[in-house]
Amino acid sequence: MQRKPLVSLAAAALILAACTSDAGQKETAGTVLGGVAGAVLGSQIGGGSGQIVATAVGTLAGALIGNEIGRSLDRADRLAMQQAETRAHTAPVGERIVWNNPDSGNSGSVTPIRDGRDAQSNAYCREYQTTVIVDGREQKAFGTACQQPDGSWKIV
Repeated sequence: MQRKPLVSLAAAALILAACTSDAGQKETAGTVLGGVAGAVLGSQIGGGSGQIVATAVGTLAGALIGNEIGRSLDRADRLAMQQAETRAHTAPVGERIVWNNPDSGNSGSVTPIRDGRDAQSNAYCREYQTTVIVDGREQKAFGTACQQPDGSWKIV
């Protein structure tokens, strides 16, 4: 099954993040989330051993990008981004939800790009494109969140 390398790489990202003694909470979270997102994107490329290599490269690249973003986003940035993500759960597909923090100069957007039902759980899910601009540098990521039975949303 293809999930075993993905789970192993995600675990490796967690371990690497935990080993950095001076890493802050933002950096650790960014490293882990970036690594997982990179692994998911990398796993969509190729097949066989090529897919495993793409997954590994995606994990490493995602972890590095996520660490940089996490290090740069302060509490107000994360709150503004989280509010944009919440609004994107109910926004029409294609509507760009923008956030910014005039104090830090950081900004970004969350755009729902597709929605539908998960084949296994039948949960309502949405795919998103997220853009974060930190110190004038733009980073993009794609992800999926599904609505849980209690109405909350979970990144899958």
